Amino acid sequence: MKESEGANAVAGQGRRNLLLRVLAAAVLAPLAIAIAYAGGWPWTVLVTLAAIGLFVEWLSIVGLARETRLVASGVAALAIAGVCLALDLIGASLALLTAGFAAVAFLSPQARGWAATGFVYAAAALVASVLLRLDVKSGFVALLFVLLIVWVTDIGGYFAGRGIGGPKLWPRVSPKKTWAGAVGGFVASLVVSAGFAAFEFGKLAPLLLLGALLSIVSQLGDLFESAVKRRFGVKDSSHVIPGHGGVLDRLDGFVAAVVLAAILGFLRGGADGVGAGLMVW
Repeated sequence: MKESEGANAVAGQGRRNLLLRVLAAAVLAPLAIAIAYAGGWPWTVLVTLAAIGLFVEWLSIVGLARETRLVASGVAALAIAGVCLALDLIGASLALLTAGFAAVAFLSPQARGWAATGFVYAAAALVASVLLRLDVKSGFVALLFVLLIVWVTDIGGYFAGRGIGGPKLWPRVSPKKTWAGAVGGFVASLVVSAGFAAFEFGKLAPLLLLGALLSIVSQLGDLFESAVKRRFGVKDSSHVIPGHGGVLDRLDGFVAAVVLAAILGFLRGGADGVGAGLMVW
């Protein structure tokens, strides 16, 4: 009887968690798309706040969140760099982020490498997200492509993993993730890529390849964050987003994907044409 009650309690908790995830996504996803469409200051402010959240939660995971000077220096560097990016002062923002990196590394009393890595992680997310949207003509389409690839990879992985189950992907790092989930998310990304090609946002073969790369990198980003949390014995980076955990829990896949997307776009379009460069592969 007690085992049955325990199983029912677990099932009930799972349903409540899924409901929270769906409700949070139903609110946050349209909001993120609307702000991404607006671009400019609204988008830069959003990603700057997200980058600050990533940095603070990272420090919390590695046990440095109480180091006031360390937190303040990193947050200040990210905030001011965000202002510079909004003003299209890319060089100044990179200089500030370099100075912020040095300050974080210098002020960290312990785990210096982890603190510095967290700042680079947040700074890369900030710069990549802004540069990808910067292009007036193609920035929104490129950013929407990355967002949708990351989201459907996560959603497809969640339902394929729960519905099919099977062998674990990497049980030492993430005990719940399965190969079925990884494949399910990957297939979902190909569907989105084909949809963008159908609406003539690019050619089918390059978009399929790009979607596949971003999906894989998104899943690797998720595993990377899981490995960091497991290294420090932390389950969630925070509880700020109902059903999703923290900002870092929600954006781990996006950070990896948007950084890769920005690099690929930069190689073809330069700093002012990252979005266009991404969509013409």
